[in-house]
Amino acid sequence: MATLHYHGHSTFTLVTDDGTKVIIDPWFDENPVSDVKADEIEGADFILCTHGHFDHFADAIPLAKRTGATLVSTFEIVSFVQSQGVENAHPLHIGGGYNFPFGYVKMTPALHGGQVAGDDEGAFTTVPGGFWMELKGKTLYHAGDTALLTDMTLLKGTVDVALLPIGDNFTMGPVDAARAVDFIEPKVVIPIHYNTFDMIAQDPEVFRGMVGLKAAVEALQPGDTYEF
Repeated sequence: MATLHYHGHSTFTLVTDDGTKVIIDPWFDENPVSDVKADEIEGADFILCTHGHFDHFADAIPLAKRTGATLVSTFEIVSFVQSQGVENAHPLHIGGGYNFPFGYVKMTPALHGGQVAGDDEGAFTTVPGGFWMELKGKTLYHAGDTALLTDMTLLKGTVDVALLPIGDNFTMGPVDAARAVDFIEPKVVIPIHYNTFDMIAQDPEVFRGMVGLKAAVEALQPGDTYEF
């Protein structure tokens, strides 16, 4: 059984059933709702970054250097972190996947911005993405920051747990995220990327009402865990 530890915004620690620790979109120190700081993370095996915006990537490089974790992201982001001294990294790209020791990870499309935080010269601009993971018979989809995409219909029936942004303004809002549930048909949906700032304030109970009986909605608070 795998466990998701929610740290607020879009940041999670995934602990797989074999004990592998995977940090997704690490943003701790400047995250106003995070339950922990980066130096409180006691080790990591892998770090997955959906894209390079600061609120998904700010703590990735120092965390990778400190823990020795393998950073997984697009080719451009991996090239950037390697230029900053990260020793262990694995490049993926949209539509491509790889069998890691803890499971299969595939990058999915996302429609959002491509800036890489910390790249002052703009040499490593990339496309955003999400991650679809197969973990010993269970599947997890972290959509990253994205608008509603018809490409999500390709995931229909293949997702046990979907992590979907509902904050609006920068990503899907509740209405579009509820349509994404129609497209994907996950068993469980966990709303993310909301209530971090006033600009993306949302009521997850309103989203739950929009989803209705189509999926179970687990509205986590920073510090909460979910097992699947």
